Amino acid sequence: MSIRIAIDGPASSGKGTVARMVAKRLDYVYIDTGAMYRSVALFASREDICWDDVEGVSAVTASLEFTFRWEDERLRIGVNGVDVTDAIRQESIGQGASVISAHPSVRRVLLQVQRDLCAATNIVMEGRDIGTVVLPDAELKVFLDADVSVRARRRTDELAAKGLTVTYEGVLKDLQQRDWQDRNREAAPLRQADDAYYLDCTALTAVEVATRIIELTKEIV
Repeated sequence: MSIRIAIDGPASSGKGTVARMVAKRLDYVYIDTGAMYRSVALFASREDICWDDVEGVSAVTASLEFTFRWEDERLRIGVNGVDVTDAIRQESIGQGASVISAHPSVRRVLLQVQRDLCAATNIVMEGRDIGTVVLPDAELKVFLDADVSVRARRRTDELAAKGLTVTYEGVLKDLQQRDWQDRNREAAPLRQADDAYYLDCTALTAVEVATRIIELTKEIV
């Protein structure tokens, strides 16, 4: 039996780090759906297409082919043969991803791509609507959450470690805006699936959260 683990949660809740840990420790395929939306935002930007241009962004989405591969401990994301791992992590691209993810036509295209990537294999997939829309019948669903002030502090420290000049206040405001957009968008808003395990990771390390998810996985294998 193939095991599909769906991990959802708001921005900077640690779901990406946790999902990577779980996938590596279980030797499952890891699919970063957030990177897919970021990639659409990146390629639209490179073609001077406004993120609010639904038709233009949808056309860009349909033209993209994604690959995910491990390079030591780091997941490399390829789009149309180009490595975009670092380029999609810009703060502005993250904001763009939040905008374009509200377009139903974009979500329809990526939904099918994501489901195709899950065919007949053990996977860990994280995002904002995995347990509710992409994989509603996943064998394990987990919703990660954390206080927005803690998420902002973690994100600020992460960006500062990369040499970027940011302020806690600015990051906090950005996260609050993205939370509102994600929870209130018409297409697949962020919410906890009814049968998902809720994990508050405000006071937990990524290792502790990953360990808990692995324990839950072993209960259903």
